[in-house]
Amino acid sequence: MTTFAKVTSPYIRKETSVKRMMTDVIIALLPLVIFAVYRFGMNAFTRILVAVLSMILVEVIVVMLRHKPHPRVKGFKARFLDRFSKLNITNIVTPAVSAIIFSMMIPSTLPIYVVFVGASLGILVGKMFFGGLGANIFNPAATAFILVLVSFPSQFSYTGIDTVAGATPLNAIAGSLANVSTMVQNYSLVDLFLGNIPGGMGEISSILILVGAIYLFVRKAADWRITASLLSAFSVLVLVAAFALGLDNPFEVLAYQLLSGGLLFGAVYMATDPVTAPVTKPGRWIFGLLIGSLVVLIRLFGSNVEGMAYAILIGNMFAPLIDYYKWSTNKYSVKMIIGYSVTLVILALVVFIGLGGL
Repeated sequence: MTTFAKVTSPYIRKETSVKRMMTDVIIALLPLVIFAVYRFGMNAFTRILVAVLSMILVEVIVVMLRHKPHPRVKGFKARFLDRFSKLNITNIVTPAVSAIIFSMMIPSTLPIYVVFVGASLGILVGKMFFGGLGANIFNPAATAFILVLVSFPSQFSYTGIDTVAGATPLNAIAGSLANVSTMVQNYSLVDLFLGNIPGGMGEISSILILVGAIYLFVRKAADWRITASLLSAFSVLVLVAAFALGLDNPFEVLAYQLLSGGLLFGAVYMATDPVTAPVTKPGRWIFGLLIGSLVVLIRLFGSNVEGMAYAILIGNMFAPLIDYYKWSTNKYSVKMIIGYSVTLVILALVVFIGLGGL
């Protein structure tokens, strides 16, 4: 007799657990947390703590309220303990991971009440409304960030290395790749790599993000295919844009775009979320292509100079479609490779023509 077990994502194909995977993500984030506290002091620590406590509290409350004690369970204490018994370690670890990721995206000067509102609504709207872990289609950290960015745009004031508030490297070029040569004199590629720039508390240190990426990929807590596809598609399209504009320094422009903003952070810690990403290997390549190309299109043609969080949420919406059983498979095929390549070529033509390359 065949038996079936009802399970929800993330689907892990090795002897591990959600707790272990989330613990690996926390370990990978730890250098960024330490860097943020070192750079921004108690401002960073306070905002990280508020975000973590807020997301954990909201998840715990929702899980307890969702459970209905048996009518035979009488009394407030007994019913409370019965609800409390439904909590497990994942209800602590998973919101903590989302909260740390969210806090690494925000400036150290963001008001505490904004952090609380963003973290609380992010976990509530982005995760708990859908049923909790494994049922949500949107990344909670990206949801929280977009909510506060849209609701409190005037509160996003970034601090530079001289503690003076200023524009991030992406904001400084005002969406024009032609301005990169000028801005490199203020924000060198070395500064971008090491994190000596204004920006989100954990997004600015590319070297620490890459260290975390190596750890996650070695531990198989994140799928390298999504990150590789995302960064490859992004790089191709940015180079096409630089050539379309006739710039003399296309690779410098590419390096500037790769190392500034939240691209690397999102590609490593957010796009690879196993719950909101496709399940199959080919699907994850397609997912990375979708997000990477969206970031380029938003940065070049949109009003937002960043675009990473928006691209991830849009990609999350398409993940179920990519995984649709009628065409999804875990095996690579010639059709998939051709489709991927043709799509990238079409996107390159859109960028090239859109920037007046013809």
